[in-house]
Amino acid sequence: MNMKKLGLAVTLWLAFAACKKATLKQSTTPLLPSSALEAVFSDNTYQLTGVAISKEGRLFTNYPLWSDTYKYAVVEIQTGNQVQPYPNTTMNSWTPGDSGLNKWVCVQAVYVDPGNTLWVVDPASPKQNGVYMSSQKLVSINLSNNTVQRTYSLAGVTDNQSYINDVRVDASGGHAYLTNSSEGGIIIVDLNTGHARQVLQGNYSVTADETYILSIDGQQVNKSGAPFTGNSDGIALSPDGAYLYYKPLTDKELYRIETTSLLDTTLPSTVLAARVEDLGTYTTTDGMEFDRQGNLYLGDLEQHRIMKIDPSLKMSVLLQDDRLIWPDSYSISSDGYLYLSTSQINKQPDFNGGTSKRTSPYAIYRIKLP
Repeated sequence: MNMKKLGLAVTLWLAFAACKKATLKQSTTPLLPSSALEAVFSDNTYQLTGVAISKEGRLFTNYPLWSDTYKYAVVEIQTGNQVQPYPNTTMNSWTPGDSGLNKWVCVQAVYVDPGNTLWVVDPASPKQNGVYMSSQKLVSINLSNNTVQRTYSLAGVTDNQSYINDVRVDASGGHAYLTNSSEGGIIIVDLNTGHARQVLQGNYSVTADETYILSIDGQQVNKSGAPFTGNSDGIALSPDGAYLYYKPLTDKELYRIETTSLLDTTLPSTVLAARVEDLGTYTTTDGMEFDRQGNLYLGDLEQHRIMKIDPSLKMSVLLQDDRLIWPDSYSISSDGYLYLSTSQINKQPDFNGGTSKRTSPYAIYRIKLP
């Protein structure tokens, strides 16, 4: 290619990129009024993070062991704002000295797959101070009889300072995908063999942008006196299972990669890294989730918003409300509601010089999707 053609190609590429990124900010008026945000569950004592709803409408949440204010790890929400330890009290009874292989140690996320199996992510790092006795794991639970089907140990896949964060499962394809928010990486679990491996460690797509400063309500978010950063966190599978979408927490870029590439164990790490697609600048979110039409829902931590990215990659504001204090995790019900949790992480004492700034309950909401 001569230099003139090369210059033209570069110009066209830059024009396309600019056009693409411009479309991301076309719609700033919320698609739904604030009244569409419906409270489902609240807890004024214990901090929750995850949310998952089954085909029958059974609702689950989890409480990570991040402080001494702690009771249960995984619960099923009952009528009257009550909770039932799940799948039983014994699994919720871990104390230091117990085995961490058959009890919940520090659960971060829950997820119900399209086949109606509940998956529980246990990074097993109490107070995020390191993995307890190599007991980091992914657990599948049969919702028809409320029993553990299989425990997938992730010991040796991540280091002893890892914090496994979220999961999406392609049950028909036989694989689970998890994010590692401490090291930065994507974990792939073969659900048939139990073999697990971690990929993309150190890649820009799983690493926080160190120049980005997260701000909420006009205040820089610091943890233990330093600017807060978070590596790979939110994760979602496209409805056809062809793409895995993910992003670091403190970074506005959104990435995806074909699952066929992730599952190809013959690919050198450099080739795999080259297949990561940067979809452009979007928003700072914790979790994310697809609906069956291919719309991706994610949060905007800084503006108390829920965002929608349609299949053409155009982003719109779905809803904005001051109650959305750190929207954390997402799950979509069979009757078309988006369920979301608010973990209020930025209100924690270690984010505020040792003083809790929380004034409202930790909560789960739902939104009827248009």
